[in-house]
Amino acid sequence: MDCLFCKIIAGEIPSKKVYEDDRCYGFYDIDPQAPVHFLMVPKAHISGPDAVNEENAAVIGHIYAVIASLARELGLENGYRVVANCGKDGGQTVGHLHFHVLAGRGLAWPPG
Repeated sequence: MDCLFCKIIAGEIPSKKVYEDDRCYGFYDIDPQAPVHFLMVPKAHISGPDAVNEENAAVIGHIYAVIASLARELGLENGYRVVANCGKDGGQTVGHLHFHVLAGRGLAWPPG
């Protein structure tokens, strides 16, 4: 499989790790859009939000629990945004489910 995030998880491509356990991996974005910008990905390859099903849905809850814990550890008491893009029109550029966590500044809506 030629998946960028699978290669990062496997250590084939370097990353600045923020978190790792047996189910997910977190690393800082190489093109941050906020002072704090990291990605959380499941270690199992799931192509995107549209590929979540009953068999793999538990990892999503785990990832959100990890994000909440990391937000406390990183002092993100003013809030943060979690974004998952789906498909080309949704802005997904890597075909592996991932959650952007952005913080450290006010985040307007809609994003621009």
